[in-house]
Amino acid sequence: MYVDLIIIIALLVFVIIYSKKFQNYIFGVATIDVFFRVLSFLKNNIPISGIKGQISKYVPESIPSIINKYTDGTISELLIWTYVIIIIIFLCFIAKIFIKRKKI
Repeated sequence: MYVDLIIIIALLVFVIIYSKKFQNYIFGVATIDVFFRVLSFLKNNIPISGIKGQISKYVPESIPSIINKYTDGTISELLIWTYVIIIIIFLCFIAKIFIKRKKI
């Protein structure tokens, strides 16, 4: 019923408990979203129905899909924009790390 919502809340609570820096929160949210998107890709491209069914049942496609599933209207817009801002901050952190790196 609310398995996907419970999974995302548990992962976010783990990130909050595990880390104390703002940067770690951003990386945690981005990592969770990338993980969901990779599992969604696997679900769509692996022909094994057992794996496909389990991923479809228990794992959401992405954080915005959860937001849109359980909210609508102004709250949904606010949460989506918050998500977009978090992803923009994440991309800035990644760009800064890439620029500071001397060797590739």
